[in-house]
Amino acid sequence: MADELFPRARTDIGPGAVHLPDWLTPPAQLRLVEACRRWAKPPAGLRLVRTPGGGTMTARQFGLGWHWFPYGYAREAVDGDGAPVKPMPSWLAALGRSAAEAAGFEGEEAYDIALVNFYDADARMGMHRDSDEKSGAPVVSLSLGDTCVFRFGNPRTRTKPYTDIELRSGDLVVFGGPSRLAYHGVPRVLPGTAPPELGLTGRLNITLRVSGLGEDGPGGP
Repeated sequence: MADELFPRARTDIGPGAVHLPDWLTPPAQLRLVEACRRWAKPPAGLRLVRTPGGGTMTARQFGLGWHWFPYGYAREAVDGDGAPVKPMPSWLAALGRSAAEAAGFEGEEAYDIALVNFYDADARMGMHRDSDEKSGAPVVSLSLGDTCVFRFGNPRTRTKPYTDIELRSGDLVVFGGPSRLAYHGVPRVLPGTAPPELGLTGRLNITLRVSGLGEDGPGGP
């Protein structure tokens, strides 16, 4: 917020993990929210994710480029309507690259996955690792809408030590290097905190990744 006594600053939240507050401008946030509204529609749209143990994730999800399911990737919404996944837009892939560079990472990898999670006021995300990719390229995480508490841990255990930070609309988190497989989660969403101009009730999280799977996927070359 512009009237804060102590403006939020770039913060290292782990080795190779960076929080950049207010990285997305308000117009960029609005563009992403409007795009998410289009992408979330069927086919291969927003869905409930069921875990192998029979549970259901409280955050709903859809993917671009690749469809994630517990615990792998496919070109179709194999645990949804079975439709082909929507393509990864080139401008969104470029945004991922720019975000990684802003956090101090360099490389030629092309971001080819976008996983979009929608959190309502009661949604949570347990501590987990983003470990289904074949690439060690950094993960880019963009926040839109309601503020959340983001818990960032370590690669060894779901428990402490971890750090809790607030992620507001427009914030960027990038984690790679020693923290690429760090456990992280969202224990709480703060309802009613989204910028009014977004017209969004809830929180959207866009996570950009490099699959390392090649053109043909897990079974390809």
